[in-house]
Amino acid sequence: MSVRRVVPVLRSVSPARNREFYGLLGLHEVMDLGWITTLASPANPTAQVSFMTRDETAPVAPDVSIEVEDVDAVHAAVLAQGAEIVHPLRDEEWGVRRFFVRDPEGRVVNVVSHGSRH
Repeated sequence: MSVRRVVPVLRSVSPARNREFYGLLGLHEVMDLGWITTLASPANPTAQVSFMTRDETAPVAPDVSIEVEDVDAVHAAVLAQGAEIVHPLRDEEWGVRRFFVRDPEGRVVNVVSHGSRH
């Protein structure tokens, strides 16, 4: 299973203020859905951080996002191990397929692939 990027998801009451601050560190906005904003390094686009007020379609906000090549294969693997699925595997309207799983320490991991295969 191939991992494409790992992005910390930080809770935020003001993504705009964080965008300004982290802009001073050289990060630029690459996505803004209103409830989540992602900033990235222009020199290394996979170096990213996201700021989230809430999750639009899930019952909880994730702590980290891990983009994988095949989200369906990862979903099957974590199910086989008996991991707790916090948000079911689904296609989202903004072009990702994702699910949330709880890690052994209780953190919520958003496992995601871009572009639906279904």
